[in-house]
Amino acid sequence: MPPRPLTIHPVTGLPEFMPGDDLAAAFWGAVQAQGLALAEGDVVVVAQKAVSKCEGSRMALSAIDPSPFARYWAEKWGKDPRQVEIVLRESRRIVRMERGLIIAETRHGYVCANAGVDLSNAGTAEGVAILLPEDPDRSARTLRERIRDLSGRSVAVIVADTFGRPWRSGLVQVALGAAGLLPVRDYRGKTDADGRELKSTEIALADELASAADLVCGKVHRVPIAVIQGYEAPPGEADGRALIRPPEMDLFR
Repeated sequence: MPPRPLTIHPVTGLPEFMPGDDLAAAFWGAVQAQGLALAEGDVVVVAQKAVSKCEGSRMALSAIDPSPFARYWAEKWGKDPRQVEIVLRESRRIVRMERGLIIAETRHGYVCANAGVDLSNAGTAEGVAILLPEDPDRSARTLRERIRDLSGRSVAVIVADTFGRPWRSGLVQVALGAAGLLPVRDYRGKTDADGRELKSTEIALADELASAADLVCGKVHRVPIAVIQGYEAPPGEADGRALIRPPEMDLFR
């Protein structure tokens, strides 16, 4: 049986989120206002920045006293030393620092630019850096439970962010946290269309869904949530940590 078509709906009319805001209630109100019929098994993809704002994962630059190293790096490359200091504090490991770029491993285990620290789309507050959520999987689970309480529908939730990729130009959305679906589909041991056994194929389903949602959200439209309908989720459930490659399997570490 061929797969069903997917539809991707931007959730519009959402406010500028602030610490303490009820993200799930705002989502459900917007869904109802635009007449979108939420269904069992839908996938709700939420931008990390909306989650971080509601959870208060942010830091005022005025509260930061940069270290000498942060000042040196910032002066050398024309950066704000306070932002550099926040990046260093949010990093578990510095992977590469070159040409003004900092590639870091966060305490969550993600390897990304600036440890996920971002000043863009920070809302009306001046001089505020948005950080990654403390626990994106917990954020996804909490949103899923709240949406189920409000709507009576059991949906999957992905907390997504924009990452670059080695050896590829351009950015894509990836799943940081996930709840209610299998983030990675393992085809190892199965056969392809020609009957050959697959030895290493694992598909990052949650990343693919996150990037699909970004087609109707994007960086400049102020649409932080999308609903994907028609996705036939494979059986199983895990959190977003399943997408982090173990160090012993990483050929580039």
